[in-house]
Amino acid sequence: KVIWTVLVTILGYGSSLPVGDDSLCAAEELAKYRIIFTGKWSQTAFPKQYPLYRPPAQWSSLLGVTHSSDYSMWKKNEYASNGVRDFAEKGEAWVLMKEIEEAGEKIQSVHGIFSAPAISSGTGQTSTELEVHPRHPLVSFVVRIVPSPDWFVGIDSLNLCEGNHWMDEVSVDLFPYDAGTDSGFTFSSPNFATIPQDTVTEITCSSPSHPANSFYYPKLKILPPIAQVTVVKLKKIQLGLSAPFINLPAKSNEIIDSVS
Repeated sequence: KVIWTVLVTILGYGSSLPVGDDSLCAAEELAKYRIIFTGKWSQTAFPKQYPLYRPPAQWSSLLGVTHSSDYSMWKKNEYASNGVRDFAEKGEAWVLMKEIEEAGEKIQSVHGIFSAPAISSGTGQTSTELEVHPRHPLVSFVVRIVPSPDWFVGIDSLNLCEGNHWMDEVSVDLFPYDAGTDSGFTFSSPNFATIPQDTVTEITCSSPSHPANSFYYPKLKILPPIAQVTVVKLKKIQLGLSAPFINLPAKSNEIIDSVS
């Protein structure tokens, strides 16, 4: 808890300093949003090798950050950081948290961190709140696909600012990504490090082009979305209130637990 408090204090200080070119956002000073992650990983939509036990299909906790364009949590076709590698392979958040902390200290590119509880099945919802700032209007996050070698879903630098106002609501379909650090083809593949490391790539119905690949559906043109994220701007009267339409099971947040 002490480490978490210090980290939030550091990031809060960093967010008060001028940053990059994001001054183009002319919205009001701050905005708060509820981010809702919906898992759509069902046996009906993804029947091939669908994990039913040891462990069954599920989602890790969500770890995200609000930031400026000077920071990047992950990017398609670029190499994953050590923190993203650990999170995508094992669900361990500590190194990624340290990377975010260092970015907040060195280039003041991070405004805040947010996390949401894990989902114990392939389908379901989890949510949390986040705050954006005109100099830090971008949102990025990762959620690990469990079980998998190093597969995840997420958003890279979603801009919630549109000219002089904050967007009211944004929904994005999510598709699986390979972190490029493990060469396993199936959900339950043993650990097999990719040497040298590859870049982050999107997994499609035809790539990797190998019949053993758990997402290989050659008869499809595109994979169905495996998840969806919706970001909804909160009105002042809603701040601090949970979304009434979301029914979440009681489950500890492994990210917060690991940080503590």
